[in-house]
Amino acid sequence: MTKKNLLSTWILLIALTLLVVFFSLFFDGENYLATIILLISALKFLAISFYFMEMKKAHVFWKTTIIVFLLLFIGIVLIIS
Repeated sequence: MTKKNLLSTWILLIALTLLVVFFSLFFDGENYLATIILLISALKFLAISFYFMEMKKAHVFWKTTIIVFLLLFIGIVLIIS
């Protein structure tokens, strides 16, 4: 991983974190807030797993497993909340 990729990934993660903070401060009490925060967190999870855990180079089975796990997790949390 090059330094440019690493830096851009870090900036993306920080920007997504600040976006979550923005939504939680300015849209407090809205019905769709949990869904927005959950989807942004899913993007952060994918960025971390594919860039820092190097899942880009992994077998297709492991890539599929991570994505299916994420979709199931988001679905279950949204059904419960």
